[in-house]
Amino acid sequence: MDEKTIKVDSTITVGDLAGKLDIPVTTLIGELFKNGIMSTVNQRIDFDTAEIIVEELNLGFKLELAEEEVINELEEKNERVEASTSSSRPPVVAVMGHVDHGKTSLLDAILDLKVVSGEAGGITQHISAYQTKHNDRLITLLDTPGHEAFSALRQHGARLTDVVIVVVAADDGVKPQTLEAIKFAKDAKAKIIVALNKIDKPDADANRAKQSLSEAGLMPEDWGGDTVVVEVSAKTKVGIEQLLDMVLLLADIEELRADMEGSAEGIVIEAHMSQGQGALVSALIEHGQLRRSDFVVAGSTYGKIRTLCDFKNDEIQSAGPSTPVRLTGFKELPQFGDRLTVTKTEKDARERAEKARSKKVTGKLNMTSSDLIGLINKNAQIKEVPIIIKADVQGSLTSITDSLRMLENEELRMQVIGSGVGSITENDVQMASTSKAIIYAFSVATPTNVKKLAERESVVIREFNVIYELLDDAKAVLSSLLEPEIVETEIGKLIVKGVFRTTKDEIICGGEVTKGKVTPKSKARVIRDKKVISEVEVKSVQRQQQEAKEVFEGEMCGLQLKPLKKVIIEEGDRLEFYTKEEIQRTL
Repeated sequence: MDEKTIKVDSTITVGDLAGKLDIPVTTLIGELFKNGIMSTVNQRIDFDTAEIIVEELNLGFKLELAEEEVINELEEKNERVEASTSSSRPPVVAVMGHVDHGKTSLLDAILDLKVVSGEAGGITQHISAYQTKHNDRLITLLDTPGHEAFSALRQHGARLTDVVIVVVAADDGVKPQTLEAIKFAKDAKAKIIVALNKIDKPDADANRAKQSLSEAGLMPEDWGGDTVVVEVSAKTKVGIEQLLDMVLLLADIEELRADMEGSAEGIVIEAHMSQGQGALVSALIEHGQLRRSDFVVAGSTYGKIRTLCDFKNDEIQSAGPSTPVRLTGFKELPQFGDRLTVTKTEKDARERAEKARSKKVTGKLNMTSSDLIGLINKNAQIKEVPIIIKADVQGSLTSITDSLRMLENEELRMQVIGSGVGSITENDVQMASTSKAIIYAFSVATPTNVKKLAERESVVIREFNVIYELLDDAKAVLSSLLEPEIVETEIGKLIVKGVFRTTKDEIICGGEVTKGKVTPKSKARVIRDKKVISEVEVKSVQRQQQEAKEVFEGEMCGLQLKPLKKVIIEEGDRLEFYTKEEIQRTL
């Protein structure tokens, strides 16, 4: 069967894609869910995700990036690199690895900074960009978060980079986050260098660590593979020089080039509101020269650069490829991962931002009435916890939102009714009061007047500086809403040998325990001719006319039963005894 080609933009709403495929939107949402993506009708997915889902649906359609997008993303980039002004550029290196394996300490050793001491919980919680010089050549370094909650940031970190240094502790080996970092690096087609850290520790075992690397698909060079493994110690600085030498060697092999003179292009790696400065944006320049007073666009916002600083916050006049910068002047906060471009005039910048904004919010939802009814019925069965999230920077906000979405299932969902960067405001509290929402504050202060208003309105504000503590709290909130699981346990069986009295509310009978035991306050099914005819509750048990707490297999006993349904027990009936227990479920 010939495949029909559908042209789509680089992002598309779930509703729009369902319409183009001519399938119910619920079918598409279900397929996304099966692939671990919790989505709504209005949610946008990127081209790569859409392409994978369409292939798995096997509907005879093939997606193709719209021509405008192809030109922007491919041809223009190629022209930039091949321009006469292109020349070699510094390599961009992402440092990744499992939490506590010492990647930030390794950066400290390279840069002589003290980064880790300033991070809550001792883990990196933002992407931070730095530059260092080695052998008179610049190297740009990105410190990416190591905790699993920051996988979205870490993935962006890999896509930004040429070389990935995967930090593995010599006394611990490869861990789940290490595997994730390796996957991101391979997906981004970045070169990988393994820094085998903590080699100075008494229990360090380089061979064991290399074995775990080979099992993860990274065969060390000295074992006959092609992965560069450098043994280092962030504490004693052993191997640091050799590690940087290998970074520059890989950069030379790759012949990294960029347009050094044209209009700048880059990517937003962090953004937050700064008192007195407004939107403070960290970006990495990929092509061209970014200059003070340039008009810039990032996603659906724009502005004129007021201040331009390097990673040390020293003011600079311009920045070229592979340079991390901090700038102010945007009208609003751009999103983490937005492409930053320069325009000739403010009018051009405004028009491009408006176009991006309209593209983001428009889109006809191709839903039938049956689709809508299906979604309503599905949502009616889902318990939702309304929340408002305020974070210190855009990257953290993105990561928290993505991580909370991963906690959702068919029964429970965190409904983000509001989010933003910066301190909690009175408007946030009023919104929470109206919607009975919880406010989560991550690394932001709550003003005194806002706290007082929250107390008056009985609004819960939960403040955290470490993301996994926030996620643990959210998990506990959702778990408390789960319906308990009813566990039924069979405890014994009895055959009725005689019936002594039967009334509406009570049955007195006796019999022999044939399996297990019989206890008071248990329940029993009455079975006759292999069919359950009723159920009873055991009020008391007697052995030789004495009250008994339990009677075991092979013993005779008397029973006082309370019928749960109308029933007449006869000699020869069998009773199967069981208990029911409610167990609180957790996510």
